[in-house]
Amino acid sequence: MQHKLGIIALESASSIGNRVNEILKHWRGEDDFLIPCECPRFGSGEGKGIVRESVRDKDIYIIVDVLNNSLVYKMDGEPNRMSPDDNYMDLKRVIAACNGKAARINVIMPFLYEGRQHRKTTRESLDCAVMLRELENMGVHEIITFDAHDPRMQNTTPLKSLENISPALQFTQAFLTEYEDIQLDSDHLMLIAPDEGATERVVFLASLYGVNIGMFYKRRDYTKIVEGCNPIIAHDFCGASVEGKDCIVIDDMISSGGSMLDVSRQLKKMGAKRVFIFSTFGLFTNGFKKFDESFEKKEFDRIFTTNLIYQKPELLKKDYYYSVSMNRYIAAIIDTMNKGETLSALTRPALKITDMIENYRKKD
Repeated sequence: MQHKLGIIALESASSIGNRVNEILKHWRGEDDFLIPCECPRFGSGEGKGIVRESVRDKDIYIIVDVLNNSLVYKMDGEPNRMSPDDNYMDLKRVIAACNGKAARINVIMPFLYEGRQHRKTTRESLDCAVMLRELENMGVHEIITFDAHDPRMQNTTPLKSLENISPALQFTQAFLTEYEDIQLDSDHLMLIAPDEGATERVVFLASLYGVNIGMFYKRRDYTKIVEGCNPIIAHDFCGASVEGKDCIVIDDMISSGGSMLDVSRQLKKMGAKRVFIFSTFGLFTNGFKKFDESFEKKEFDRIFTTNLIYQKPELLKKDYYYSVSMNRYIAAIIDTMNKGETLSALTRPALKITDMIENYRKKD
């Protein structure tokens, strides 16, 4: 039985929610799927979740961007920016406001809350695992996330589905559409892992592109801890020569960007022709000054990130930035799940990427 579809976009993800709603309305020829919600705050900073329409017997998809820090609420009369904790708490409030009346509740959380803290090495919390168990206990049927920092988090809730989806297809499509002079062979293109953690992503795409990979590993000072981790001393490169080749550096996120810029700088010094950066999430936590300076020095050529999280208006104006839209992909995921069909074709894009590459090569 296919239940009536309902979409609840928290304020943190209102932009994506509105666009996905419009796409689904066009595909299905139906009226609005969006269900209005609010999470107002009291003067003390406490809040509550309000769902403005009935969700009874509906297949509900709640979209949240836990990294959207552009939102502000007042506490004790002073402005307070929304943190990932605040956005996650609002998600729980909205789930609670559904009062168990929905046929099914699914959560689309593009950036997995606290996903960077993916393992315990001492007496410390493992917040991502706690979050997943909380949502399971609240009755969430399925969680959709993208390019999780550590996909092994799926093991936290073995009886509930956590779909970890790669945006590799959308990156490939955007890249090959934007650049018509890319030569997809090992003599002209190399895919680069900026650290050991990114190797799996790079190996996957390199095998489809039919090119070689290179890898940097982070040499750290394990005698010190700065801001919760051991500081990086240097990035050392392992791989064949990059002389005269286009290089694509691939990772799940750009945080401050220091490591990514250092890797790009080294590649250019080693003779790389062009350096492109693919990153699912562009956080840019330290602003854009270093990126602007690096681009002016021609240390990289283009940055591709998705619109899965809030994009600062300043970023969208940068000449070196390309925004990869994931709106249609999210709409397709919701449409497929609501119809009770398999997500395999969407979550395993290898065949589509291979076809796209073959068609690109035929144009040459």
